Amino acid sequence: MNIVGRLKARAREVGARIVLPEGDDPRVQDAAVQLAHEGLVTPILLTLAPDELPEMLSEVVVIEPTADPRFESFVQAYVEKRKHKGMTAEKAAKIMGQTVPFGAMLVARGDADGCVAGATHATSDVLRAGLQIIGMAEGVSVASSSFLMILPDGRPLTYGDCGMVPNPNAEQLSQIALATAKTHELLTGEEPVVAMLSFSTKGSAKHPDVDKVRTATELAQAAAPDMAIDGELQFDAAWVASIGERKAPGSNVVGRANVFIFPTLDAGNIAYKITERLGNAQALGPLIQGLARPMHDLSRGCQAEDIFVVSLISAIQARS
Repeated sequence: MNIVGRLKARAREVGARIVLPEGDDPRVQDAAVQLAHEGLVTPILLTLAPDELPEMLSEVVVIEPTADPRFESFVQAYVEKRKHKGMTAEKAAKIMGQTVPFGAMLVARGDADGCVAGATHATSDVLRAGLQIIGMAEGVSVASSSFLMILPDGRPLTYGDCGMVPNPNAEQLSQIALATAKTHELLTGEEPVVAMLSFSTKGSAKHPDVDKVRTATELAQAAAPDMAIDGELQFDAAWVASIGERKAPGSNVVGRANVFIFPTLDAGNIAYKITERLGNAQALGPLIQGLARPMHDLSRGCQAEDIFVVSLISAIQARS
């Protein structure tokens, strides 16, 4: 069974409710219809113009935020969450009248299990709603993101961080590595093999940026001693066994890596787009890591299939 088939089977078992806040977009509508038709999740479509939706959505749950009976309670809940920032009821009503914050509040209040947005909204809008309304998971100090990359031959890889933390310090980078490894294992069923990437392999270059990756590797190894984690590694050493064996003899990662941790957001964002566009991989994400409940971002260039699959991912994470 390929990775999408695996995700479908698991999502069907859990029967989660997933909010799609951009219900006016045809790609989102197509994904919602497919999810409902196949009985994989219960999609909740949010819209500001319910009367303009096509008839094909007649069997999908559709909500217009300000017309929903929970709207006033959501406004008050948002005021409470943001009162330390001077939030007023008037400002909160304007924010809760927008579909992405309303969708995040549905998840935060337990009226939905996950949220997938970003087809028409900037990443900053999605992240703001997730961080301010859903909040961080207990014990997590840094929110990050990963991409599930499905290669043309069906092999899954997971990249982190490609969408959130511009220049993580060593401690943050170690947490990103562990979170991304967990995401990979949950979604693929594979044991994560983590490569901490750099422009240096095992001391071939000297630079503070290399030191950061080396320290992050040590922190991650100490936190997860049974996990295969190694660094600092150049990509070719992590990916090609013959090269890795020369550059990093004795490593338990070289030639086997399926989780790649990038030292900066620059590197991660560039790498996933190259893999997607030149390598013809499917890029699913950015999958936000570290929130108390699942809320995921999308590229504004996404297709209906991407929205469909990220909704499956949200469903699985919500019940795991």
